[in-house]
Amino acid sequence: MFVITVSATPVLANLMEWYKAMTSNESPAASSIDGQQEAGESPQPTAEDFPSCGDFDMRIARDGTWFYRGTPIGRMQLVKLFSTVLRREDDGTYWLVTPVERGRIEVEDAPFIAEEIQEEGEGQTRVLKFRTNVGDWVELDSEHPLRVEQDPETGEPRPYITVRNNLEARLARSVFYHLVELAVPGHHNGEEILGIWSKNTFFPLENAGQTTST
Repeated sequence: MFVITVSATPVLANLMEWYKAMTSNESPAASSIDGQQEAGESPQPTAEDFPSCGDFDMRIARDGTWFYRGTPIGRMQLVKLFSTVLRREDDGTYWLVTPVERGRIEVEDAPFIAEEIQEEGEGQTRVLKFRTNVGDWVELDSEHPLRVEQDPETGEPRPYITVRNNLEARLARSVFYHLVELAVPGHHNGEEILGIWSKNTFFPLENAGQTTST
């Protein structure tokens, strides 16, 4: 069981107090957390407005597991709450930004994993939705694009979708395989290439940072 004690972790003690306040039945903000999770939204405190506490000694592993001081955080409600205040700076660093403080954390790959895919409709107007490991749903569109990189060691594709605010989710292998099954020929930069359509936007399954809208 993951436990944060005030004496042992003074920096995260404020996070825990905030967590208790946000999840209290008497707090009007408690219900807003669930609403933000469903909408893929999150509170937007500005990082520069709060004092930096340096490193929080927290890590998000490549498989999406959150760790604190080398120990997995087993309380999913806590992980979900932390995820709502996760920010990515322009320099690529990741921070937890609460209304009282901010601290840097390590992210091995992408902070989220897209574990499920749902389809609505067909053809170019089809809507593809992805569920992350923290319960966010995101629709694939021009504002939440798909990109595919190639693993330099294995040569395998590494697909990512933008969830919000420069935060990405890496697609689970089974989810990406499902996308491959949906792939159709399309034209990009004058060449025919395989890709997928979602909300009238074509996403190549190679060099997918490039998109074509209709």
